[in-house]
Amino acid sequence: MLFNSYEFIFAFLPITFFVYFYLNHKRLTETSKGFLVFSSLFFYSWWNIAYLPIILSSMLFNYIVGNSLNNDEGHHRFSKKSILTFGIISNIALLGYFKYTDFMIDNFNILVDANVHALNLALPLAISFFTFQQISYLVDSYRQETKEYDFLNYALFVTFFPQLIAGPIVHHKEMMPQFAKTRNKIKNYKNITMGLFIFSIGLFKKVVIADTFAVWATAGFDTATTLNLFEAWATSLSYTFQLYFDFSGYTDMAIGAALLFNIKLPINFNSPYKATDIQDFWRRWHITLSRFLKDYVYIPLGGNRKGEFRTYNNLLATFIIGGIWHGAGWTFVFWGFLHGMALVIYRAWSKLGFKIWTWLAWLITFNFVNIAWVFFRAKEWDGAVKVLSGMLSLDNIILAITDYKAISFFGNKPVIISGFLIDYNIIVVLPTLIIFFTLISMFSKNSNEFALNMKPNTVSLSVIVITFIFGIIFIDKNSEFLYFNF
Repeated sequence: MLFNSYEFIFAFLPITFFVYFYLNHKRLTETSKGFLVFSSLFFYSWWNIAYLPIILSSMLFNYIVGNSLNNDEGHHRFSKKSILTFGIISNIALLGYFKYTDFMIDNFNILVDANVHALNLALPLAISFFTFQQISYLVDSYRQETKEYDFLNYALFVTFFPQLIAGPIVHHKEMMPQFAKTRNKIKNYKNITMGLFIFSIGLFKKVVIADTFAVWATAGFDTATTLNLFEAWATSLSYTFQLYFDFSGYTDMAIGAALLFNIKLPINFNSPYKATDIQDFWRRWHITLSRFLKDYVYIPLGGNRKGEFRTYNNLLATFIIGGIWHGAGWTFVFWGFLHGMALVIYRAWSKLGFKIWTWLAWLITFNFVNIAWVFFRAKEWDGAVKVLSGMLSLDNIILAITDYKAISFFGNKPVIISGFLIDYNIIVVLPTLIIFFTLISMFSKNSNEFALNMKPNTVSLSVIVITFIFGIIFIDKNSEFLYFNF
């Protein structure tokens, strides 16, 4: 089930909300908890019920392993480190089987000139997210930082529907104390107002902004066979803003939906396109993933404790792993490599004490991120080369646009300027949108900053109503969130 669907907005969310608080009002605490787990699994199964046994098996396995790690009685047949290793390998194996088997078969065929048939496995929804979440739980249990001996609680931690499909990636210790608080079992009208405010903005981001940019991004990456300079930059920048407003829109909707239940999810985005260096970008973009990679990959590898050379290797390895986590393809690996190298270069640059103007630092950072997104989006190397060669080509600067007639925004309105036929959308509409949203992303407060200072009044109500109405009007039933694919 999608957040941006009529079924979710007008049926699932209100029914779940009212039944949950009704059961709590009747002091049926365990029943309300069980109902929320059941509702979350129903939400998950709506997409494809065949995925349900996978997540249930994964939860049961990790709950048992976690209990073994939390058991302090000292009569383990195996050491806790061995149990943890087994748990992590098993989780990675499950993720690897569904996500990377066909990728490995394809590369094996190329490497040895074989003809092994791909399994064509469907990727279970949210497997990347609930796998990472449960790995963090096992590691935290090994470190004695968290304990859970109630399977219903553990199931709620994993399946809570606002964060189940695409994050944020949460910790047990930051979620379960909130569910245990008595005051969180009573409707809080301030949280409801704030939740609706953030949810409505997220819906607007997704269906009005991201899905508008998606039209040009899809045409450039998937439809056009060649791109000139203007088309290539239009394509890359369209995806840069599509991805941001799509994923930040999802996160806003997740945070807003959770607030209705008095649960505060961690902030996952903090205006990342304001970043003036690559390290700052990763402190702002997909914050919970950055936190996971730092705590459970970078630091265990040695972090920055074993000299500069080892630090650079650890940074590079961490981001390559992050790239692989996003998708089974060499373009994702290379995207991770690019960001790892950028962090290595930034760290070396900082060590030398060099500084540049803030505006230039922002320009370099933004353009690096924009170029790296090309590899993130392209389905194959050829697609990335097509876009990048167009962006860097200086001998193909033409204004005649013909490939975009089928994706007009305001209708095809070709005009003649200096003897060239120009598509109104590429030359006027899209650059205007790109400039406008660049300025918004640079200088405007984000939705979480607005929400912190929000008061339940006429202004906040107007924002909720306007963004919600536009969101409902623009809902496209075929529009999925981009991170559902990861």
